[in-house]
Amino acid sequence: MTVLETAGVAVPGTHRGRTLGWWGVMLTIATEGTIFMALLAAYYFVRAVSPEWPQGGIKPPELKLISIFTVILLASSVPMFWAERAVKRNKRGQLQAALAATFVMGLAFLIHQGYEFAKLEFTIDENAYASLFIVITGLHGLHLLIGLLISSVVQVKAARGWFDAERHTTVEVFALYWHFVDVVWIFVFSSLYLSAHIR
Repeated sequence: MTVLETAGVAVPGTHRGRTLGWWGVMLTIATEGTIFMALLAAYYFVRAVSPEWPQGGIKPPELKLISIFTVILLASSVPMFWAERAVKRNKRGQLQAALAATFVMGLAFLIHQGYEFAKLEFTIDENAYASLFIVITGLHGLHLLIGLLISSVVQVKAARGWFDAERHTTVEVFALYWHFVDVVWIFVFSSLYLSAHIR
């Protein structure tokens, strides 16, 4: 290792490994992923020992609209991949367009989730099913909200020309977080929505 590498200065032709930001996001993903796994495990445990599901005569969640918005949310990863590719090619306009598209799609999903919450016919303290449903979907919504706030910051930086083919760690780590939120929703949707209609 050269003196410059030891000092943290990039040297052409050398490999410095992953950045601190990358490792920080990966640690966050591992931690939050564990929390979601624990909550979903609790959901399936309570379901296994309950004589009826959902409990208390609660109707299974409607699938029509949430299915549409699920497609929208998962599809938001496509422009995110586009953003990663664009920044590595110094395509500033494409980067901004891709980030904006991802933001709009994520926001549409979050607005629908707020609409769903407003229509809920049960409260968090009604029974175990109600508690788990609200906590799990609410926690995912919180993660999505955080993602949108991060996206806003990234978009401002992109508009100011902070990123190029050599400097794009922020875009990379944001993409990791966004894809994580999308993947988590696949498990949440499958468990809380789809499986609730299976007797």
